[in-house]
Amino acid sequence: MSDTLYTGIATSTGDGRAGGQARTSDGLLDVTLAIPKEMGGPGGATNPEQLFAAGWASCFHSALKAVAAQRKTPVTDSAVIAEVQVHPTPEGGFTLSAALHAELSGIEQEVADQLVEAAHAICPYSNATRGNIPVTVDATVA
Repeated sequence: MSDTLYTGIATSTGDGRAGGQARTSDGLLDVTLAIPKEMGGPGGATNPEQLFAAGWASCFHSALKAVAAQRKTPVTDSAVIAEVQVHPTPEGGFTLSAALHAELSGIEQEVADQLVEAAHAICPYSNATRGNIPVTVDATVA
């Protein structure tokens, strides 16, 4: 593997997703976790899937902007929505799937589709999950 550019460090304490805490080494992220109501928990706090979705949406959005800049394609307005779903497995465990939705304006649909595919090819989250979980990507032009 190539040289490491950065290492993000976070620690989970307490009861993990069931009322525990997650904190980054620099203290900038410090959250209480809760199992979502949809999974039988109390809700009222964030959960690992939301944190993963926030990280992936941000990373993918950066990749999208980088690809657009490399191709000299002006993107005037954009957003990325990441959905991370939890699914039970037959063995009693859990797995994930994801959907990434890019919203763009100022370009044609075909160009948006190409940018999204190119971003998916370089985004570290997309590369880490490729072949491990089902992922869909799409673009909507306003």
